[in-house]
Amino acid sequence: MPAGLTVALVAGEASGDQLGAGLVRELRRQVPGVRCVGIAGPAMQAAGCEPWWEADELAVMGLFEIVRDLPRLLRLRRALIARLLAARPAVFIGIDAPDFNLGVEKTLRAAGITTVHYVSPSVWAWREGRIRTIRKAVDRMLCVLPFEEAFYARHGVDARFVGHPLADELAPGGDAAAARRELALPPEGPVLAILPGSRRGEIERMGAPYAETIAWLAARLPTLACVLPVARPALLAPLQAALSAAGVDASRCRLVEGQARSALVAADAALVTSGTASLESALLGCPLVVAYRASALSLALVRGLRLIRIRHFALPNLLTPTPVVPEFLQAEVTAARLGPALERLLTDPAARATQQEEFGKLHALLRCDASRRAAEAVAALLPGYRAPNEP
Repeated sequence: MPAGLTVALVAGEASGDQLGAGLVRELRRQVPGVRCVGIAGPAMQAAGCEPWWEADELAVMGLFEIVRDLPRLLRLRRALIARLLAARPAVFIGIDAPDFNLGVEKTLRAAGITTVHYVSPSVWAWREGRIRTIRKAVDRMLCVLPFEEAFYARHGVDARFVGHPLADELAPGGDAAAARRELALPPEGPVLAILPGSRRGEIERMGAPYAETIAWLAARLPTLACVLPVARPALLAPLQAALSAAGVDASRCRLVEGQARSALVAADAALVTSGTASLESALLGCPLVVAYRASALSLALVRGLRLIRIRHFALPNLLTPTPVVPEFLQAEVTAARLGPALERLLTDPAARATQQEEFGKLHALLRCDASRRAAEAVAALLPGYRAPNEP
């Protein structure tokens, strides 16, 4: 293999940074001497990726919300493309962040640079027309959900299911008693974890109904304790304000910075804003209810353009033969709807067991040593690379 190969990567947000860190570690193990560069967060940097920009530059989401940061993102993308075209890496890997990365990948591929996208956009769920862009933009798609490989094959895109890194990292059966001690929660009695999301817009839309749901449950379950992991310190104040407005006793609900996984291990059930956190809850074996409210403009665009193609939006329900996780969307996100669904999980062991049985099957399906398999799929595209068992 030629010496001094460079692989460029771009990750957006904390989840992409974690995926990229596992990939970088495996690439450096499988391809000694490879140099990894790009847009990287702290986890990727710790794994050995040289940062050209920080990953939190891309922490933007939503059809409407992205408009606010569009000029800055376009300047960043132009600067990144110029630097990549000058450096000409052996492979470029866009990790998630499709609205940013697919445009980069399309330009680079047209210039003769091999491109990989890690974590498929949900084209099978909504905006399926993006498949035409993907076909032009990527040489290989790395999929973390098992049904995606066949979907791409039908559309003429080279795709590999590598498994989901979270399933390699997480497992059910954690020590709930130890997690409760860590979080200063009562050793006995029901515990509810609330994961409201990591973006300010999500907190603004979900904070009030979640706080009202806590109040609804507290009136019916006198010994209920709640733990609310806060993704970033900046989100603490709006959540405290929502809890206060709903009349939630501060002693009943612990707000902690980070520690979401410990909260899920400690809890009997969870209320989770739709996203990767719902899959984390399932893989940790924590029964859950999933909710989501989009901004009014985002919802109007989605409905007006008929962009959604699926009946369920919670990740666990998309991956199990029988949907078992209650879902609540938009106007359904109220204490009157969320409260009874959570009360059932908190008080009925059979209801919890039904979810947990499906979650065990899901864990087995997704646990495939994803970082190793992803690195193998990338390394196979490097010039002159031979797998260890090849002659």
